[in-house]
Amino acid sequence: MVPTTKESQRAELHKTIWRIANDLRGSVDGWDFKSYVLGFLFYRFISENLTSYLNEAELEAGVDDFDYTHLSDNDAMREMKEIVAEKGYFIFPSELFDNVRERAARDANLNETLQRVFSNIEASAAGTDSENDLKGLFDDLDVNSSKLGPTVAKRNEKLVKLLDAIGDLPLGNFNDNTIDLFGDAYEYLMGMYASSAGKSGGEYYTPQEVSELLARITVVGKTSVNKVYDPACGSGSLLLKFAKVLGKDNVRQGFFGQEINLTTYNLARINMFLHDINFEKFDLAHGDTLIDPAHWDEEPFEAIVSNPPYSLNWEGDANPLLINDPRYSPAGVLAPKSKADLAFTMHILSWLAVNGTAAIVEFPGVLYRGGAEAKIRKYLIDNNYVDAVIQLPPDLFFGTTIATCIIVLKKSKTDNAVLFIDASGQFVRGGNKNKLTDENQAAILGTFTARTDVPHVAKLVPNADLAANGYNIAVSSYVEAEDTREVVDITALNAEIARIVVRQGELRTQIDAIVADLNRGENAPL
Repeated sequence: MVPTTKESQRAELHKTIWRIANDLRGSVDGWDFKSYVLGFLFYRFISENLTSYLNEAELEAGVDDFDYTHLSDNDAMREMKEIVAEKGYFIFPSELFDNVRERAARDANLNETLQRVFSNIEASAAGTDSENDLKGLFDDLDVNSSKLGPTVAKRNEKLVKLLDAIGDLPLGNFNDNTIDLFGDAYEYLMGMYASSAGKSGGEYYTPQEVSELLARITVVGKTSVNKVYDPACGSGSLLLKFAKVLGKDNVRQGFFGQEINLTTYNLARINMFLHDINFEKFDLAHGDTLIDPAHWDEEPFEAIVSNPPYSLNWEGDANPLLINDPRYSPAGVLAPKSKADLAFTMHILSWLAVNGTAAIVEFPGVLYRGGAEAKIRKYLIDNNYVDAVIQLPPDLFFGTTIATCIIVLKKSKTDNAVLFIDASGQFVRGGNKNKLTDENQAAILGTFTARTDVPHVAKLVPNADLAANGYNIAVSSYVEAEDTREVVDITALNAEIARIVVRQGELRTQIDAIVADLNRGENAPL
């Protein structure tokens, strides 16, 4: 099968990204260096985005020869307020990516130039609705870091190479398909860096096919939702899958999330822009969701997806105020201090809309451990909030080979039962990790949607049976694994053994006779 132009374009893009990321990195750790590659990719994107937007506006107004890249800074500044109101940011023509790149090799103060450019972009949003979406976006892009080189000259040499490499990426004509390719480049880079960084990278990255499965589970039967949310949003990849699955305009009130790691929070905001989600359509916050959630005024959410950190330490019952928090108090107990998994689950349930669905990747221990976690499961089951539990294959995620699971929550169910799905065999081996193909995702989603028993695959279990089993909700407790051992017919086997014994006796008699003949021949007189 000959690949399509788009597939060829994407393959070429990935090959180029791989080359520049490795050529440019040098002595800088890959997971750290991603901030430079992604930061410059973002800088190029917003420059081309703004230029395309303004050029199209002038063309529609009848000005055929307008090109924002050639406009003077003074002329551009006259429209600065209006531009920021519409786009969320402003870039002087002289500070656009292409113009800075063109002068870069001759600029002895390139590091200072770039620092000024980044500061000006952020400052352009100060005091406007987009201020929080732009503030600090370039904090991790330290153009004066010794990681880039021991001297200013060496650092500038690296910065020139970065500008040229990112500028040469085959991202096509912006008006045709660049938005898709910019987002694709970002996702490929994140996956590449997470893979090479192991646990340190995988902690912040959910594989794309898992993200897509989660999104599809939460929107079964729907063509649009009010808004989507992830309380531990990492780089934002789970949220952005809704733009692919539904179309960004069908997430009517936008994309919401919170992330505790500052660097990853900045990457998530960059990711939104690179996928052409404009500032008024997303609200991402930096902070600790469990202790200080940022979106009280925005809940409830119709679709919630999350892959929160496994077995995270949190305050738990060391903070006497948390047991009165309306997110946690209904269960009457807090998740253990050393295992915050079900604290995230309770938070998500609290902020889930009555007509909504949540899909959460969970560490398998939360399904069967005792103590406070068993009491939280009792609350979830007794109130009929658990819709399904899906056992995923092992070795899907970077940084761990453990087979995780998905817990699906709903507040409006049509039955009093939980669907258990064993999807542990739904994968293909790709490189050094297992992958969910489109066919694997479709099989899991089809089983989830059908909500009926399938031998060795799915079992619909009444809540009363779960209570009788100590509120254990491990899939293996309810879905019997298929016995793939060869079936042996004992009667036939015994008959075969008897036949072999008889035949063995016959052969032994024949051998004895031959030996006797040989002995007689040796003893015969000459």
